[in-house]
Amino acid sequence: MAVATVDEYLAGLPDDVRQRMVELMALVHRVVPGVEERISYAMPTFALAGRSVVHLAAWKKHIALYPLPELPEPIATEAERYRGAKDALQLPHREPLPTELLEQVLQALAARARSA
Repeated sequence: MAVATVDEYLAGLPDDVRQRMVELMALVHRVVPGVEERISYAMPTFALAGRSVVHLAAWKKHIALYPLPELPEPIATEAERYRGAKDALQLPHREPLPTELLEQVLQALAARARSA
């Protein structure tokens, strides 16, 4: 069954993964003020003025952040260790969230959405 709201998505996650998602979602709201939450592509999506900024998806071993565009240095080098697919950042559950890197990536994604 497809979820219709972010709350439904979160309710379907194991407690530890839900906590990581909530922490990551709070970071998105802090770094990108005014961002709106919705479900798109069956995952929590954050948008500015109707334009998607970032999608988050919880998987068995990681949380993925989509899309991951080309990033400027030194962010690109730091993000490389988390790059799972060409356009995704994979954040393993066994590691703390890389908050500083995520802030920089989210700022880049927000700037991209604003200029589109």
